[in-house]
Amino acid sequence: MAAPLFQITPKTLCAICVFCGLIDFMSKLYVALTHYPVVNKSGAVIASAVTNLDLHDIARVAKTYGVPTFYVVTPLADQQELARKIICHWTSGVGARYNPARRRALELVRIEASIKAVVADIADREKGSPHIVVTCAKRIKGSIGYATLRAMLRNGRPHLLVFGTAWGLASDFIAEADCVLEPVAGNSDYNHLSVRSAAAIILDRLLGTADETD
Repeated sequence: MAAPLFQITPKTLCAICVFCGLIDFMSKLYVALTHYPVVNKSGAVIASAVTNLDLHDIARVAKTYGVPTFYVVTPLADQQELARKIICHWTSGVGARYNPARRRALELVRIEASIKAVVADIADREKGSPHIVVTCAKRIKGSIGYATLRAMLRNGRPHLLVFGTAWGLASDFIAEADCVLEPVAGNSDYNHLSVRSAAAIILDRLLGTADETD
């Protein structure tokens, strides 16, 4: 018996359904990079500085995986202004003409002063509050795996995936989230990925279309 030309796996079928508009879970996963409340090396709660590379690289990842909006969260007025200048340069300034692909990615960025404001914005768009999922480099009891979150994304409810800067999200903030996603784990004891790298890996695991058996 001749082998089939191609094999339809559950994940491939899901990707086809998304492409054809039969399901729409990809468009309901929002991403936020928050600069407060996060902790420094000593564990103190701080507001960290906005980083140019974070805005560029996470926006590009978000665009690649169909995220509708990438929120940059900071309560500091000067950091909000810095973020606006960066975004403006690439969406309406010289950068937009020089690199149209970068413009398309940076157009996803929305600046907010707090996660509360982000939740309100998503609730207004989706007519319902998002399920808040936070990330952490440390393994936390009760955290959920990637397969679990992928299944949750298919229920039609909006989800907000929150990444922290500096040395990670403050513990009180993590405790208030609906759930915590298990950390990215390598094959060594080194555990210091940049948030840009972690975001790329996590979004690929959640929204990528490659066959899991590859």
